[in-house]
Amino acid sequence: MLELTPVQTAALERLVAQGFTLVAFPLYASAIGVRRNSFAALLLPAAEGGLRVLGEPCYLIDGNLTVRVRRAGCQWFVWKSKGAEATPELLAQLGRFSKDLLEAMSSP
Repeated sequence: MLELTPVQTAALERLVAQGFTLVAFPLYASAIGVRRNSFAALLLPAAEGGLRVLGEPCYLIDGNLTVRVRRAGCQWFVWKSKGAEATPELLAQLGRFSKDLLEAMSSP
């Protein structure tokens, strides 16, 4: 079980207050999952006492974390054999998700 510091707990409370949901991703049991709409990120405790993002935030397909790949000159979000084109709209939404996530994590 993950032991969190008061600073880490406060960061998670700020995330929840800003519309993020804490979720578990079984393949990443040692990380804290956060989700908002169709986007998610994995968080880990940071050495300095806060939280840090593991990898990069991503789009969800069927509730699963995706990776971003390039196919035939286009970006795609892929999970197993399923994929969704990374349209400018989806990329903009992912950017807002990432920005909001980092701001909530770094606020005092």
